[in-house]
Amino acid sequence: MFKQSITTKNIIFLIMMIILIKFFSQITTTVMLFFAAYVFACSLNPLVDKFSEKMDRALSASIVMGGVTLIIFAVFLPLMIIAVKQVEQLVIAFPAQFNTIKNFILNKQILGQTIVSMIDIPSFVEPVSKFTTELVNQSINITLGLASGLVYILALCVITYYFMVDKETIRKGFMLLFPQHIKHKADTIISTISEKIGNYIIAQLTVISGVGLCVMIPLLIMKIDCAVLLGFLSAVLDLIPVIGPAIALIICIIMCYSYGPLILGLVIFFFLFAQWIENNFVRPYVFGKFLDLHPLIIFFSIFVTAKFLGAIGVIFAPAIAATICVLIDELYIKPINKEI
Repeated sequence: MFKQSITTKNIIFLIMMIILIKFFSQITTTVMLFFAAYVFACSLNPLVDKFSEKMDRALSASIVMGGVTLIIFAVFLPLMIIAVKQVEQLVIAFPAQFNTIKNFILNKQILGQTIVSMIDIPSFVEPVSKFTTELVNQSINITLGLASGLVYILALCVITYYFMVDKETIRKGFMLLFPQHIKHKADTIISTISEKIGNYIIAQLTVISGVGLCVMIPLLIMKIDCAVLLGFLSAVLDLIPVIGPAIALIICIIMCYSYGPLILGLVIFFFLFAQWIENNFVRPYVFGKFLDLHPLIIFFSIFVTAKFLGAIGVIFAPAIAATICVLIDELYIKPINKEI
């Protein structure tokens, strides 16, 4: 069997894998782009397969992508309309709220001393001024970064489309890399991986929707201005680990500061409670249910991807974990258990 595995195709495949691993740090962004497209394609492929029974696959893929786009607009458009109306309120109210907090810091006394007198202003202002200067100097890079983001979104859509349209062609081409006696095993592994990570989008949407509602509903009950917009921002920013929720909380605090300490305390409590519920129960349970992963595996994958792949890696950590677990299960655990 070992001699049968030493073929030209396998040697070429091994060399390609070594090259990819060696230069992985240089192509991380590209790899994550294609992986994200593959995840989206796996989520939509069941619909495309169903429509393909009655029409051309390219047309089916176009209809599915168009339908998903319409559904997103149908669901989020009313929310966006409300949010857009509240953006004007936020823009008007935000500076006033910020000035209120600034005046509190400048005038509030603790043990006979103002908060300002207790802070080493020069050492605080200097890094802030430096940061501001660097931010202005990097304005062109920020603009280019936004443009690059739009290009990546467009590329993501195009790659996802071709992953769906050429599903069987890509699958057959990938199968050519394996010797005949393990083609069936490789095909089984690919099918299992596609099925598992295909549920990732559903799980992610469930989680961020839950966070948005848990923030929005209490704010609406307490009649906070821009409640819908704050809930929407909390949901979107929740995609960015740690930093995203922190930014959302700061915005909520600034907008709710003038309502008094009781309301402000309740807002902070509900926000932190929503994050606690999400991180300790909802996210592990939902991703575990849809991806068939233990919560400990999900937590471990989040920490590892945060270390090596950054924020984008953390967003797709459960899907990456599902892929690796399937490979370990099919290539190692099941074979050794059969031998026993």
